[in-house]
Amino acid sequence: MGSPKALVQVGGLTFVEHLLAATRHPRIGLRRVVLGAGAANLRDKLRLGDAEIVMNESWEKGPLSSIQAALRNLETQGAAEIEGAFICPVDHPLITTHLIADMVRAFDDTTAQIVLPRYNGRRGHPVLYRKAMFAELMAAPMDVGARAVVRAHAKEIADVPTDEEGVLLNLDNPETLARLS
Repeated sequence: MGSPKALVQVGGLTFVEHLLAATRHPRIGLRRVVLGAGAANLRDKLRLGDAEIVMNESWEKGPLSSIQAALRNLETQGAAEIEGAFICPVDHPLITTHLIADMVRAFDDTTAQIVLPRYNGRRGHPVLYRKAMFAELMAAPMDVGARAVVRAHAKEIADVPTDEEGVLLNLDNPETLARLS
């Protein structure tokens, strides 16, 4: 992207600002931003409190290492009350509070272990995992990542239909971002 994805702007907000705005929901108590490569520079520019930031010292191992860093942080933050966790990849920022509310409703209305948005028949991001899935996320193979947990629990997934294409848009290169303009 030419700069850290967290700081890339679309529609006047950085990717992180989009995700933080979308995840403002009464059922979401703790929100964390996981930083890896270039963390010191990002930390200064994101204007977040220290409690909101999780450092992933193993970022070079891939995305699953960031999920695991976040889950370890949540364990220290009152794990007894935590029912689940949204995993919101920074390169999928174009989601809305409406989608988050629909996913929370599906989480509350079902016993599904995983809640996923579905756009035009395809599953996307963010993913909402019940706390019962945390141990499996911590043990998942790094080369497969969180997909291993999703695949292992294919019959325990609640799909949330959405008209938000953003659940599929992986904004990881300037060309994809330019198409939005």
